[in-house]
Amino acid sequence: MAHKTYFSWSSGKDAALAFYHLSQDSQFRIDRLLTSVNDHHQRVSMHGLRIAMLEAQAQALGLPLQLLRLPEQPTMAEYDTLMDSTLANLQQAGYTHAGFGDIFLEDLKTYRDQQLQAHQIQGVYPLWKRNTTELVRELIDRGFKCVVICLKSALLSEDFLGREIDESFLQDLPPTVDPCGENGEFHTFCYDGPIFQHPVSFQLGERVYREYRNPDPDQEIGMGFWFCDVLPG
Repeated sequence: MAHKTYFSWSSGKDAALAFYHLSQDSQFRIDRLLTSVNDHHQRVSMHGLRIAMLEAQAQALGLPLQLLRLPEQPTMAEYDTLMDSTLANLQQAGYTHAGFGDIFLEDLKTYRDQQLQAHQIQGVYPLWKRNTTELVRELIDRGFKCVVICLKSALLSEDFLGREIDESFLQDLPPTVDPCGENGEFHTFCYDGPIFQHPVSFQLGERVYREYRNPDPDQEIGMGFWFCDVLPG
């Protein structure tokens, strides 16, 4: 009998490729998406994607979407409390496994696994430790379509916003930037590919630059990000 599994859906390319691999494994039955959103801004945390577009993705995937609604600037304690409550409900609903698109951030994986273990849920990481250049080329070869909607301004110029993830994009990336943006260099919106029942219709909207306080108290320099809005097509 396949394990009852939910998938931690970020809306981007890594989640899409990991979802693909997990869905091909008969040991798991994915029947729910879970996404953290900023309840104040009504957008996906980190990616800045509108909830309406997230819902359009879920509809195209044919799966119910559960939102973990976070306050505008949650503390780690607030996040932990909300996630703990969410995991308790998922455990009660019979979920035994959770899928993630993480690749090589050890601290993040350890943090996730510690949260899950408290509720007897096991994390599954289909992309873990794979070469990121190979991963992004597999993404392209399998027909996934993704556009850049957020980037760290210190590492990438604004003109990377809205670009498709393709061979041309990879060739233009600076050598200091991971091809999958695994260090937070950029985030994407995935709108088509083999996991979708149909493409997600969209259009690109305005670009916005925002600066955020560095969470490290020893670092005074903030972090700047460019965002590109994604609107219904």
